[in-house]
Order: sequence, then C-alpha cells, then structure tokens
Amino acid sequence: MRSVSVARWLACAALAVSAPLWARGSEDLPLPWNTPADPAACTDQDSALWVEYANGQACIRYFSAVPLAHAPVVIVMFHGDRNIEMHRAPAAIAGNTLRAKDRQAAALSRRAGVPVVIVARPGTYGSSGNHGQRRQPAEFQALDAALDQLRQRYGIGRFVLLGHSGGATVVAALLTLGRNDVQCAVMTSGAFALLERAQMIRRSKGLPSREGRDTNGLLHPYDPLEHVAGIAQVADRRLFVVGNRDDQVAPFVLQAQFYQALRDAGLQAQLIEAPAIAPAFHQLRNDIGLKTAAQCAQP
Repeated sequence: MRSVSVARWLACAALAVSAPLWARGSEDLPLPWNTPADPAACTDQDSALWVEYANGQACIRYFSAVPLAHAPVVIVMFHGDRNIEMHRAPAAIAGNTLRAKDRQAAALSRRAGVPVVIVARPGTYGSSGNHGQRRQPAEFQALDAALDQLRQRYGIGRFVLLGHSGGATVVAALLTLGRNDVQCAVMTSGAFALLERAQMIRRSKGLPSREGRDTNGLLHPYDPLEHVAGIAQVADRRLFVVGNRDDQVAPFVLQAQFYQALRDAGLQAQLIEAPAIAPAFHQLRNDIGLKTAAQCAQP
C-alpha cells in the first residue's frame, strides 16, 4: 500500500529541508480568529486549504515543518477547544503565529519520528469559521474536506489521527464520516454523548438544566456516539480511547460508552486509563497521546 517506507521518507525529508518552512514573509503576524471564509485570504499553498462541502465553504489552515510530499504516513493533530482564546484579540493569544505553529509542528514531528501536521479547527489559528459553533456538522464536514485536499496536494499515503478533548471529538466525527485512509486514531480525554455530558457538567456546577443543548448552548450537535455505524471497517486499523477516570471536563464514563459502542460495532478499539494532572484530571501525563500515535504510525 505504501511505496516509500517511513524511515526512508524521513531520511529524504531531512535532506530536503534547507531552510525552515515558516520563512514565508508574514510568519510573525497574528493569525485571525472567527473570520468569514474568503478565498482571497486563503492562498498560501504551504499552509491553507480552500474547501467546499455540503453546508458551505471554508479556509482551513494547517502547519507542518517538514516536507509532506509522498509521505507514507502523516499524523494529523487537532487541538482541543479554545474557549478562552477565542475571546481575546489575536495578538494576545499565545503561539498564534505561523512561525509558532510551525515550530510546534516541528517539535511534535521530532518527538514522533514521523511528520506531524497540526490542522486548525474552524475559527481558530487562521481557519475561517466560528469556534463558538463547534461540534455542529459544518465543523466536521470542513475538516473532512480539508483532509481530502491535504492528501491530494501532497500524495500522502495514510493518516494517523490524533486529538485531545474537543480535538478527540473531531477525530471520532471524521471516522464516522466513513474515511478509509485512517491507519489509526487516538482520542484522548474526548467529549462524547454531548447532550448527556452537558447535563452532567451543569449538574456538577449547580447550574439549571438546558434540555437538548450542548455545553455551547447549541441544539443538535453532531455527536459521534450517535453515528458509529458510519465508521468504515478497515482491516488492521486500531482505535484508541484514552482518558482518566476522574476527568472533570469530559466524564470518563462517557468515553467508556463511546469505546463500548466501537466494540459493539465490531471495530478494533482499546480503552486506556492514563495518569492525568489534578484537579481537573483532563490533561493527561507522559505525552501518551503522541506516543500512541507515533507507535501506530510505524509500518
């Protein structure tokens, strides 16, 4: 299935990098947040994808610090929710430049031993859209189309998807859209059973119930748990649900529920309990997400 081995590709990529890929002229300007889709602002062939999908159009930004052409496997990482950041001016958001995101991707690639691409969710880090409308179908449709274009642009063989928290929900949603080019998926501290999760969190904080609304206050979120039947049956593909039993942000019982739904659908899934940082127990220790994804990416 792959014409180039991971080790051989990395060796070639190392020779090909004569200058940092972030040297593009505007690398230190703040990336815009929560902006409308504009093809005129989506022209960087090294960091932007103009996509069209069933419910609209979007400019999706991505960040990588190694050549991607003909890579046999690429780890695609999605950040978790950025609730606080989206209410700040772009210049006040830490790491919100092309240079900073490319450097982050470079560090992740070195640690993983395979190329890592950070794909920005709609409304964040230069991607068009409204981050306040996350977990609606359009978010996942836009990112699904972006993966198609990313693979086509660079001739990428397979993806390993990695996401934390809301990013894990993105990974799960992309799986439910039927992708068959995903070699492995790692979902850490993911948000599933979205309406039940919202009720649990509100109850724990003594807040009134908001029946039918998720934590964003929105109706009809796209909940991967309700769409497991859409996940393609791919031979040898492994799915990892990783979390901590005391998670105060994404209840572990709901992560376990999603894992069980995967198993019930006949998918090769594994549930892993991992150490996490108190008091929320949401951020996992020991870089387990990236390490698991890196191991999955090996031939």
